[in-house]
Amino acid sequence: MPGYLAKRLSHVPAVEFHAALLALVTGVVLMLVKFLAYFLTGSAAIFSDAMESIVNVIAAAMAGYALILAHRPADAEHPYGHGKIEFVSAGFEGGMILLASIVIAAKTIDTILFHSVLVQELNSGVILIAAATGVNGIVGMSLVRTGRKHQSITLEADGRHLITDAITSAAAVVALLLLKWTGWLWLDPLTAILMAAYLAITALRLMRRSAAGLMDEQDLADEKLIAGILNSHVGPTGIAPIICSYHKLRHRHSGRYHWVDFHIMVPPDLDVRNAHQIASSIEYEIELALGEGNATAHIEPCAVADCQRCGNVDP
Repeated sequence: MPGYLAKRLSHVPAVEFHAALLALVTGVVLMLVKFLAYFLTGSAAIFSDAMESIVNVIAAAMAGYALILAHRPADAEHPYGHGKIEFVSAGFEGGMILLASIVIAAKTIDTILFHSVLVQELNSGVILIAAATGVNGIVGMSLVRTGRKHQSITLEADGRHLITDAITSAAAVVALLLLKWTGWLWLDPLTAILMAAYLAITALRLMRRSAAGLMDEQDLADEKLIAGILNSHVGPTGIAPIICSYHKLRHRHSGRYHWVDFHIMVPPDLDVRNAHQIASSIEYEIELALGEGNATAHIEPCAVADCQRCGNVDP
C-alpha cells in the first residue's frame, strides 16, 4: 500500500499536495471548534458557520483526490489527460456549498417559527469563532495564491471557499457582539439567513465556472494571448517565422492543461520541411506562453491573390 500510494502521489507537485493536506487538516480542526462553539452558545449564526465547515472537510478531501487524479499522465483511455477532474471537483464543492446554504436556511426558519433558542455563553463563542475566522482567512488566501500560481482551479476553489467561510465566520462574530451589546435576539437568526444567501450566491458562481470548463467555454484571456502570438508572425512586417495568415483558432482547458489548434497559411512553394519548422516554432511559443499545454498547427498553402507575404498567388 505505501508503494501504491507513493506511485499515485509521484506526479503531484509537493507544494500542491501540501496545500491540499493543509486545507483538509485545517477543515477538520475548525469544524470541531465551530461545533463546540455552537453547543456552548446555541447560536443559529454559529450553527450556519459550523455547517459550512462540514462542507469544507468534504470539499478538501475531494480536492485532494482531484489533484492526485489530475496529475496522472495521459493514457490509452484518457488521451487528453485527467485534468477535467478539477472542474468536477469545483462543481462538487459548489454543490456542497449550495446544499449547506439550504440546510442553514431551513434550520434557521424552523428555529424562528417553532424552536426559539436562548443564546448563551457569548464570550466563549466569540473567541472560538474569531480564532477560526483568522485561520480560515490565512489558509484560504494561501490556497488561492498557490492555485493561481499553478493554474489549479481545485486549489483556487478550495481557497475561495475558505475565504467565504472566514467572511461568514466574521459575520457570526459581529452578530454575537451586537446581540451581547443590544440584547436584540432577532439579530442571530437574521445573520444566519443572510449567511445562507451569501453561500448560495458563492456556490452558484463556483458551479457556473465549473460548467464552463466542462463545456470547453473559450477563455478570453487565452484567446487574447494566443491571437497576439499568431498576429505577431503574420505578414511581411511580422517576426520570424513569418506566415501569410491563420484561421480556425480553437482552444480549451482540461483543468490546468491547455489544448490549442489552428490553421496557418504559408507560401505554396514552401517545402514540407520548412513549413513544419515554422509550425513547430509557433506551437512551441504558444505552449511556452500558456504554461502546461499542447498546441497543434495545421499547415495550408496560401491561396490569396494579393497576399503581402508570398506575393501574387493564383487561387
